[in-house]
Amino acid sequence: MREVKFFSGENIPLEMHKVRMVQRVYLRPIEERAEAISEAGYNTFLLRNKDIFLDMLTDSGVNAMSENQYASMLQADDSYAGSETYYRLEGVLQDMFNMEHFLPAHQGRACEHIISRLLVKPDSTAIMNYHFTTTKAHICQLGGKVEEIIIDEGLEINSSLPFKGNLDIEKLKNSIARIGKKNICFVRIEAGTNLVGGQPVSMQNMREVSKICRAEGITLVYDASLLSDNLYFIKIREKEFADTDIREITREIGSLMDIIYFSARKLGAARGGGILTSDQEMFLQMREMIPLYEGFLTYGGMSVREMEAMAIGLQESFDMDIISQTPIFVKVLCEELISKGVPVVTPPGGLGCHVDAGQFCSHIPQEKYPAGALSAAFYLASGVRGMERGTLSEQRNPDGSETPAHMELLRLAFPKRVFTLSQVKYVADRLTWLYENRQLIGGLEFTEEPRVLRFFFGRLKPIGDWPEKLYKKFRQDFGDSL
Repeated sequence: MREVKFFSGENIPLEMHKVRMVQRVYLRPIEERAEAISEAGYNTFLLRNKDIFLDMLTDSGVNAMSENQYASMLQADDSYAGSETYYRLEGVLQDMFNMEHFLPAHQGRACEHIISRLLVKPDSTAIMNYHFTTTKAHICQLGGKVEEIIIDEGLEINSSLPFKGNLDIEKLKNSIARIGKKNICFVRIEAGTNLVGGQPVSMQNMREVSKICRAEGITLVYDASLLSDNLYFIKIREKEFADTDIREITREIGSLMDIIYFSARKLGAARGGGILTSDQEMFLQMREMIPLYEGFLTYGGMSVREMEAMAIGLQESFDMDIISQTPIFVKVLCEELISKGVPVVTPPGGLGCHVDAGQFCSHIPQEKYPAGALSAAFYLASGVRGMERGTLSEQRNPDGSETPAHMELLRLAFPKRVFTLSQVKYVADRLTWLYENRQLIGGLEFTEEPRVLRFFFGRLKPIGDWPEKLYKKFRQDFGDSL
């Protein structure tokens, strides 16, 4: 995608692809949406796709694939062992990151499981810029702890800092001195902080973190799931790399890390995942776990057709016209919402537009899940499914008390090459209407609360009759319009 200056003087996002296959979507009447969200326990994860107009829940496994990806699937070698598909994918990844060893896994959280089993010991600490839900769950399940050292600006809703995902170098040094390097299982960098606005990490920060970890003998792990967005931001926001080829940027990242893992449901626009390392000893230890938990070493629980598509998708991650669409669409939606007074995380990051539910629903206390309530309310008002990223996505403390999130966000994700500009404008319009009527939104409480990863399949109910009030206001303002 490119921003092109029109004769009117506006800079308009211009897609650098044409649509050759489409999928029908349905905008259900608000009566049907009200029934659907109630049946889903006011948890957008439990909505059925048939009831959704625009699915902005996630960019995981829902990106549009290219014609070359579909074509590649026809050459898949479905041998159980020794598949040529595996060796093609391995070659792409070795060239991409300049790392020696590749282990396949069925998706990103499977990679986290393998890495955690290798490195996490009871009472050890994983240091990272910010946790992701499944990452933290794997570490805690093995008796480990998580310490977050994102820079202070990373937890501010509004900022002009271009790399809010950076690790705080002084905090890192202090954590190592306080915890002791023998008690640190690994340091992790997430390339685009999923839970706090999709904010990128600079190459300079990665260099500094890598230098410290190597001096201390601490394993440095890199979650590359959101790498394509991060590459885009390094290219346009870090002056040193304005004229550097994206392949060279990626290879330098590989040279700084001990382990890289990724979800191909995000990076590569396919489905699957993988682990890379040049450390022979760690590779051999992880290799033993792949057949036990994933599948044989040359498929790792993945379909070989997906592996072929992944190999092409990874190579397409070096094309700025492809990897720029999500950040540009995020920017467009954020700027439109800001112009209407709707609070969002700034600067616009990758992955999606992150609405500040804490301010949007400032009348709802955190223990009543304002981001979850906003997510349900926005579906009711628009048919658009977003994702709660706040206290609902945390886990309770051992004593049963809540762990308040640093931010209460409604994430509206942008799968690559899926939505059009008119759909983006629809999202902005309905969210603006909801903001004007935000006092109608009330809190939620659990009726069914799983112990782990409750945001995936927990069920809630509204506190009071606020969905009915919101429905009546919608009908008053929009009449018979959907």
